[in-house]
Amino acid sequence: MAQLGRLTPEDFRAMEKFPLVLVLDQIRSALNVGSIFRTADAFGLEGLVLCGITAQPPHREILKTALGSTETVNWTYVPDTLDAILDLKAKGYRIFAAEQTTDKIWLQDFDAPTFLPCALVLGNEVEGVSDQVLAQCDGAIEIPQFGSKHSLNVAVAAGIVVWELVRKAKVTPS
Repeated sequence: MAQLGRLTPEDFRAMEKFPLVLVLDQIRSALNVGSIFRTADAFGLEGLVLCGITAQPPHREILKTALGSTETVNWTYVPDTLDAILDLKAKGYRIFAAEQTTDKIWLQDFDAPTFLPCALVLGNEVEGVSDQVLAQCDGAIEIPQFGSKHSLNVAVAAGIVVWELVRKAKVTPS
């Protein structure tokens, strides 16, 4: 691990975090939650807010895909997603949903550095981000897609959007 330059859990907790919080709005699959924990760890994100029916650690399926990142990534549980995003707004975060809407910002056009700190709401695998939550967001970010399905697994979408936001704001690891 030392040869790979990986941080210890203690060093990870102590490092400066990228000012992005992921808000999980009613995520059904604990496996997706675990994968999103790994993404948050990989990019040194500020943390996760798990909402509604979203499973919480310790959960067997989260632990299966998180591979220890539940021990490094800061996370909280808030029963209502709307309460979570209103709290983040009050703390100065801009709120964006990863969602397909008519009024969206294409991911490649989103100027991440001007909106930091921000929170990204990731929605339910079937229903997406709720209309009530979407109405309180500062905008929606959409990933361009070219196939017939025009949908991505929520954990895959999280990885794509997070990578692009981090890439635009912070080109290389420090």
